[in-house]
Amino acid sequence: MAAFLACLVAAPAGALDVDQDEALRLRQSGEVRSFAAILGVALERHPGARLLEAELEREDGELVYELELLTGDGVVREMDIDARSGEIIEDEVDD
Repeated sequence: MAAFLACLVAAPAGALDVDQDEALRLRQSGEVRSFAAILGVALERHPGARLLEAELEREDGELVYELELLTGDGVVREMDIDARSGEIIEDEVDD
């Protein structure tokens, strides 16, 4: 968990970063799924991919994990996954 919290960086315009303390509180209270569970969802979709970056953000009032993955065939993908449900919101090739 500490490694994930260290990955929280500035978010793109329109999204607000969740700071490390809040991310830990949200996880401990059960309001969001663990990062391990979210990463598992991403790796089910893209087996063998490597995590490049991860952020927990508030987007339009919703908590979203944004992951950047490098797939086995060298493609960088950006995934948005609902932090509460684990549902994949978006999965696209990163520009």
